[in-house]
Amino acid sequence: MVSVGVHVSIAGSLDQAIDRAKAKGCDVFQIFSRNPRGWAYKPLSDDECSVFSGKLQKSELLPVDHMPYLPNLASPKNDIYEKSIATLTAELERCGRLGIRYLVTHLGHHLGYGIAGGRKRVVAAINTSLATVENNVMLLLENTAGEKNCVGSSFEHIHSIMDDITEIKRIGVCFDTCHAFAAGYELRTVTGIENTISQFDELIGLNNIRIIHLNDSKGDLGSGLDRHEHIGMGFIGENGFYNILRRTEIRALPFVCETPVDKRRDDEGNIRKVRELAGAL
Repeated sequence: MVSVGVHVSIAGSLDQAIDRAKAKGCDVFQIFSRNPRGWAYKPLSDDECSVFSGKLQKSELLPVDHMPYLPNLASPKNDIYEKSIATLTAELERCGRLGIRYLVTHLGHHLGYGIAGGRKRVVAAINTSLATVENNVMLLLENTAGEKNCVGSSFEHIHSIMDDITEIKRIGVCFDTCHAFAAGYELRTVTGIENTISQFDELIGLNNIRIIHLNDSKGDLGSGLDRHEHIGMGFIGENGFYNILRRTEIRALPFVCETPVDKRRDDEGNIRKVRELAGAL
């Protein structure tokens, strides 16, 4: 049996996300704890935190928070960079108050600053935020799709960042299948998956993966295209996900699908497809 879920809305109130996750049949769910498209946000009230954490404990679901869209931890622009650090710090605090164990973050774009410069900015940002917030929330670094100027599309990038994190025990990885495939890591064949897993384990360690974003890809292998597709309907395909789910070290991890909702399939349909492919083993 696999643990699988989707990203759900917090519209109305944060605790309604838990209700939506249960209604969709999730074992795990992901949220934005605030509006992801702006810098401003409303502080959490004690009542909001109490209601959410109380309902969460009764649900037995695993919650994951995701950083908003605007922060760029690798930005060479000081105003954006400072606001990004402030946002990361605030999200770590919010997760702690809500009882959410994991916070996923993209590593950003260096925007011509250079990969080495971008890496240094990311490391400094993370070290600053972790030093500011003392709780047990684990920050998960998400691999990126290999788009222009991105930081974190290669396992070497992630390794070099983790190497300089001061509080390394508070760092893990969120492995995104679409992003890895778009960045050039083969995930369709048994041999390709074996090679990808071996590279990851050698450079980062499989034990550091805490969440998997299980997404198919609208772009082909190495396309650098960050476009998610329904499970089995993209370039990774059903056979690729069947092969991915054959790996016992992978199927033991929680899966979050960040897939489309359209006429072809909804969230519940993608959850069913993952369970179907896992159950076929």
